[in-house]
Amino acid sequence: MKYARMVIEKESPEEYGYDLIKYNLSESSITDQRLSDIGVVIPDVKLLYGEHRGDPELRKLVVEKDDGLSAEHVLMAPGAAGALFIISTTLLSQNDHLVVVRPNYATNIETPKAIGCEITYIDLDFDRGFSVDIDKVANSLRPNTRFISVTCPHNPSGTTMSRAELDRLIQIAEDHGCYLLVDETYRDLSYEAKLPTAASLSKKAISVASLSKAYGIPGIRVGWLITQDEVLYERFLSAKEQIAICGSILDETVALELLKKSEQFLAKVLPEMRRRRDIVQEWINGEPLVEWVRPSGGVVGFPRLKVSADFDAGAFYRSLLDEHGTYVGPGHWFQMPGNYFRVGFGWPTEDELRGGLKAISAALDAYR
Repeated sequence: MKYARMVIEKESPEEYGYDLIKYNLSESSITDQRLSDIGVVIPDVKLLYGEHRGDPELRKLVVEKDDGLSAEHVLMAPGAAGALFIISTTLLSQNDHLVVVRPNYATNIETPKAIGCEITYIDLDFDRGFSVDIDKVANSLRPNTRFISVTCPHNPSGTTMSRAELDRLIQIAEDHGCYLLVDETYRDLSYEAKLPTAASLSKKAISVASLSKAYGIPGIRVGWLITQDEVLYERFLSAKEQIAICGSILDETVALELLKKSEQFLAKVLPEMRRRRDIVQEWINGEPLVEWVRPSGGVVGFPRLKVSADFDAGAFYRSLLDEHGTYVGPGHWFQMPGNYFRVGFGWPTEDELRGGLKAISAALDAYR
C-alpha cells in the first residue's frame, strides 16, 4: 500500500481550523449533532468486546425496510470510509482493474490508488446533468475488473440515478461477473423517490452507508456495508477483524438509539434541507456567473463558475477565504477544474449559508 494524504482531508476545515472560518460551506453533512439534540442518553454499558459483525439489533434496524435483507447481510464498520477500505483491500490487488465514476468521494479513488490497481475513470459531465454514461461503464470492463464504483445520491453533485439506471448497472455487473459498489451515504436524504438499497437487488451489488452525513454524527464513526454474498461477507468480516476486531460499544449504542427514532429525525431534517436547497437555488438564479445541476439528494451541490479560461482559481479561493471568511470545497478536491466547487447547504446555520453565498458573489465582483 502506497498511502498518500487525500487532498480533501488535508485541506478539510477541521485541519485548517474551524475558528478561522466565518462561513463554512465546505461541509458535506447536516449540522453536527449533540447527544442532547438527538435525544440520546448513553446507558451504563459494559465496555467489552462487541459482536464482531456489529450489534445485532443495530444491524437489523439498518435493513428493516429493505425487502430481502436481514441483519445477517450487514457488517458494521468504522464509518463509510472504513467500509470502503474493507471492500477495496479485500477485492483489489495490483493485478486487478476497477471502474470508478468520477468525481467521487475521495476514499473510493485513493484507497485503490494506494493498492496500485489499474483504474478506469468514467467522468461525469455537467452538461449532461452529471448522469452516468452507462455505455461507457460497460465498455470499460476488462477480464480482471473486480468492481464498478458509484455514489448515489452523488457526492459532490447531489444528483441521483433512476431505478432503470441502477438496474442496468447491476445487470452489467452480473453479466460480467464483477460487483457493483454503491456508496449510498445520502440515501436517507433523497428528495424524490428513494431508490432501494442496491444490495437488496442482487448478490453482485454491495451497499455502503453511514450515519455521518444524513444524521450529522460523524464523531461516532459508525457505518456499514451490505452484501447478500455469503462468501464475500466472510472475507469482509475477516478484514474487519484484522483491522479492528469489532466496533466501539459506545459508538454502536449511540447509533442504535438514533436509528430507533430515525423516522422522526428525518421528518424534521428533510423539509429543512429542501428549504436550504431552495436558498442556494434562489442565489444561483440571481448570480449570473454561477450555475449548478439542482441536487436531488444529500446536502451538497457542485456549482460551476462561468468564467474564462484564464480564471485564476487559486487566487479566487484564497480571496474568498482570506478576505470574505468563506470556505467551500474547490474543484481540485475532486480532481476537477478550479471553476467547480462543492457547496454544502446543510451544515451551516441559515444565516451563515446566506452570508457565505453573498461572500462568493462579493469575491466574484473582483473577477467581474
